Amino acid sequence: MAEPGGRSALEWIEQGPLAVAMRQELWLYPSVEILHILGFVTLVGSIAMLDLRLLGLSRALPVRQLARHLLPWTWGALLVIVPTGSLMFMAHASEFIDNRAFVLKLTLIFAAGLNAAAFHLGPFRVVAQWDDRVATPPRAKVHAALSLLIWAGVIACGRLLAYL
Repeated sequence: MAEPGGRSALEWIEQGPLAVAMRQELWLYPSVEILHILGFVTLVGSIAMLDLRLLGLSRALPVRQLARHLLPWTWGALLVIVPTGSLMFMAHASEFIDNRAFVLKLTLIFAAGLNAAAFHLGPFRVVAQWDDRVATPPRAKVHAALSLLIWAGVIACGRLLAYL
């Protein structure tokens, strides 16, 4: 798809001032990548803590209380990883879009979002019934296990970006 001036959308993105700076400034890309990784660790860590609770660990912790504690960390992490990920993408858009690991990573992130939405619109709606010292319903456990598997896949794809 060509934009005005005959450039593709990806070329247009890569020629923007932020993308150029990401490639040319010695410490900019690595600094952004470090922030992205720190944000991602916080995101996956907060999600994994809730998932592990749903799978039966730390039953003494009420699910709602843990979710209330972790959710701000999850959202805060998203506020870091979305812009940093976008900056890294802009610097190498045409390379990333053809990278199978990148495409799979984005697909898995989308799947993680769908899984989280299904959990919050499903089992979590009646969490008061199983919040504290009661076995997590099987459906909630399935969402938790799926979440852990999906995020492990996202991590693997993120590492594979450099190799594929």
